[in-house]
Amino acid sequence: MDRPATEQPWDAPTLTSPEFRSEIVDRARALTPHIAGLAADIERERRLPRELLDALHKAQLFRLLLPRSQGGLETDSVTFFHVIETIAAADASVAWCLAQAAGCATAAAYLAPAVAREVFGDPRAVVAWGPGPKARAVAVEGGYRATGTWSFASGCRHATWLGAHCLLFESDGQPRLGEGGKQIERTMFVPATEVQWTDIWSVVGLRGTASDQFALTDRFVRADHSIRRDFQPECREPGPLYRMPSLAYYELGFAAVALGIARASLDIFIDLARTKVPRGMKSPVRDSPTMQSGLAQVEVRMRAARAYLIQSAQQIWQEVAKPAGALTLPHRMTSRGASTHAIHSAREAVDFAYQASGATAIFNSHPLERRFRDMHTVTQQLQARLVHFENVGAYLLGGEPDLAFV
Repeated sequence: MDRPATEQPWDAPTLTSPEFRSEIVDRARALTPHIAGLAADIERERRLPRELLDALHKAQLFRLLLPRSQGGLETDSVTFFHVIETIAAADASVAWCLAQAAGCATAAAYLAPAVAREVFGDPRAVVAWGPGPKARAVAVEGGYRATGTWSFASGCRHATWLGAHCLLFESDGQPRLGEGGKQIERTMFVPATEVQWTDIWSVVGLRGTASDQFALTDRFVRADHSIRRDFQPECREPGPLYRMPSLAYYELGFAAVALGIARASLDIFIDLARTKVPRGMKSPVRDSPTMQSGLAQVEVRMRAARAYLIQSAQQIWQEVAKPAGALTLPHRMTSRGASTHAIHSAREAVDFAYQASGATAIFNSHPLERRFRDMHTVTQQLQARLVHFENVGAYLLGGEPDLAFV
């Protein structure tokens, strides 16, 4: 259902009740048969079909983390996790696009209200962005001139606006420096119709995310159409969602994608094991002590990792949502460790299900084949880097963690 923009305080009861949070997850659950039925189309076309986009927009699932003042759901982080995990069990590409769009939607909290309405006012509004290491924006009167190429912009083919992250330069070519002498980066918002596209997304998994490349050349962007991402002095929204950086939602959301893939993969294997009799064997897979033990171990490890992630997310949310709450360094370390552990525990579960299913799982027509590819694409992304454990471990031992990716 569509909800108009409001000026309600953050604790508006109609949008924070357990019933409303449950309703949002129910919307996701109701769409899973439709999503699963379109899985082949998503894989083949490397896009989310129009009819599916219509259903996702109707359910407002692209607005999970958009401020209520802009007509969004502004739900809590744990509900966000459950929505993404639910969708991922049906199709990982759809879930990935929703998680990516949710993180991008937090940008509305940093835009002037009128500009936020311009970007997000369309009920079908979606913002996408991706890294552009060499992108630059030169300060000019009234704004900036942006030039660069950005890739891995998941969901960009159904996006209405794009965010172009740029390092800032003065008109004389000197870097614009901020706190601690670090060069400032700002994200420029431009309509998706005004960029140059390159189709680069020929990949192993998550094919339906259409995480393509876009470019700008000396494109003028008004100053008020740019933000410093997650820069609290520019934040205009009071809700606890916006006391946490967008990176926190990417790590939580993409861990939810991994766990959703894993849950579906184990369920597929369990169903197969009841009836499949491997060649040369007399009994079905389910009767094998090796398979029984292996399944029990990955199931327990995955459930433990999931429980720890949810428990951590709930505790962090409760503390951040207090009147004077804020995200602390211990919160960031806990979240990073829990999310990275969950992703790799999910990978172990998917690997077991795939290998234990034997040659049955190698065919394109089998649901485990795609989930295996999708899972191993998730683990290649930033949120799954094993170096995160080094960072968390350094913090636990009293060292200074690298805060660039936490």
